[in-house]
Amino acid sequence: MSTSTTASVSTHILDTSVGRPAGNVAVQLSARSGSEADWQALGGSATDADGRCKDLPDLPEGTTHVRLDFAVEAYFEKKQADAQQDAPANRDSGAVFFPEVAITFAVNPGEHYHVPLLLNPFGYSVYRGS
Repeated sequence: MSTSTTASVSTHILDTSVGRPAGNVAVQLSARSGSEADWQALGGSATDADGRCKDLPDLPEGTTHVRLDFAVEAYFEKKQADAQQDAPANRDSGAVFFPEVAITFAVNPGEHYHVPLLLNPFGYSVYRGS
């Protein structure tokens, strides 16, 4: 929850290739206090069945930049394994094009930042949501 001296962050993932939330994707949160400062790993979580990450750590006071790291490789590997089990003739090479997605953005104290990830096997996009 943001205060007047801190910002807050939330996220969710939608797998646009199937039009459904991407569950059980690990998400790590890091922050820094200035573009020259070192990144501080704050912890992480995983998306729930609705694709939402509801328990990301709070940002420390003085945070100016945030990075969300999404570990999407395991999600796509499981999805491919499930698809192969259902339709063995429809096998792909098994390669995951984007094994991880790292999103870095600037924040201001007192504001909330919801950053959705729209994901598919060969691309992704993000935006500042509400």
